[in-house]
Amino acid sequence: MSNEVKVAHVQQYANIVELLLQQRGSKLAGAVQRRSYTGKAAKAVEQVGAVEASEILARHEDTQLSDTPHAARWAFPRDWGVADMVDKQDLIRMLTDPRSSYALAQAYALGRKQDDLIIEAFFTDTAKIGENGSTSVTYANDGGNTVDSSGTNPMTVDKLREAKKALMADEVDIDNEMLFCAITAQQHDDLLSQTQAISLDYTTRPVLVEGRITAFMGFNFIHCERLVLDANADRLCPAWAQSGMVLGQWNGIESSVDKRPDKWNNWQVESQGTWGATRTEGKKIVKIICEEP
Repeated sequence: MSNEVKVAHVQQYANIVELLLQQRGSKLAGAVQRRSYTGKAAKAVEQVGAVEASEILARHEDTQLSDTPHAARWAFPRDWGVADMVDKQDLIRMLTDPRSSYALAQAYALGRKQDDLIIEAFFTDTAKIGENGSTSVTYANDGGNTVDSSGTNPMTVDKLREAKKALMADEVDIDNEMLFCAITAQQHDDLLSQTQAISLDYTTRPVLVEGRITAFMGFNFIHCERLVLDANADRLCPAWAQSGMVLGQWNGIESSVDKRPDKWNNWQVESQGTWGATRTEGKKIVKIICEEP
């Protein structure tokens, strides 16, 4: 039984089970490609590179063959689980049954783990490439761009402009691709202080929605407090095209509530899930380094 459940006993006058403040599930999964897989590994994407057309200079001349670049990106499954016990003795002392709330809290935890996998795959994790996924490539060697490598400034409109420029320069199809940028509350507050980000003098569409910047310069903003810091304590904010990241699912969130004979037939609430994430192309992702107070 969770040692924290005693706070919900009747003598503590608790008549509901409240979930503490927490990120409720995944915030990033909807902004990446999602695919279902089976087996020990999965080829997330087959990549065919660019070729050049040859001019035909004479009739009946020999065919000029092009060596078409071909590669693959791999995703590997990782298993996650969370469990807790609910003792029968505690159930009879409570005004509500916490088992469904435990399962919901566990689902939230697994959803957050999906975000952690995606965030790792952006910058701090190596992508697996090759015929069988045995070769690794880091973000720096994957064509990925970095904005403000010194990290001496907070999030600014100029940084977003540079990120957009980098994606366009690498010929990301921004006309048909959805673009996203993940930020914490600090970067959101930084943008609120930028006149260009909030004034209608610089855009034809309202940027603020109930005091929040939800979209600007073609980027859809996602608030996520799980973004990592680098060695200099600067925040790493990803800006990406949706097709630049894949979240592979081997097994979705499955929860069970069962009696445990080895625990005096008390109840166990358990949830599991299996996922893997990978970049598809480094050029579709931009690392924006932001100084924080």
